[in-house]
Amino acid sequence: MEGLIQYTIPIKGIGNGIHEFEFQADHSFFQAFEHSSILEGAVTVKLIFEKRPELYVLNFALDGTVKTECDRCLVDIHLPISNEHQLLVKLGEEESEENDPDVIYIHPETPKLQIAQFIYEYIHLSIPMIKVYDCQMEEEPPCNEDMLKYLEATEKEDSDQDNGDNPIWDALKNLDL
Repeated sequence: MEGLIQYTIPIKGIGNGIHEFEFQADHSFFQAFEHSSILEGAVTVKLIFEKRPELYVLNFALDGTVKTECDRCLVDIHLPISNEHQLLVKLGEEESEENDPDVIYIHPETPKLQIAQFIYEYIHLSIPMIKVYDCQMEEEPPCNEDMLKYLEATEKEDSDQDNGDNPIWDALKNLDL
């Protein structure tokens, strides 16, 4: 994870209170993670860092796009993502992890906090399960029109078959429930 030094917060050097940071997750950011499923993206991460004596509250706001394959037409798209996440950093004598993924513990003398891994994970959590969006609003939609026509024809064929009588279900219709 070399090259991610800019995603470090110097917690010893800043006073208590609210501090704002802004980070960019781009091609070089994703390349720093081995076996990353995202290779390209342009995500702006705004971080509100609230430093308290025994606790740090980090509020991440993500907004941008990631390059992925469209689940509808299989063409590469720049999928818009937008999300917010909160991370609590508690100070303790021993660094440990709690069962809650949104709470971590660090030693009180820790001079800086590396947040690149959290940004990486939050970007992945922001990607929807079904990767499609309304690309028809763009000047030049990236859609594979041949694939969309094929899907439309297949859906029509399936619905035509569903409307017909299926002998498999005829026996079930006669059951008395």
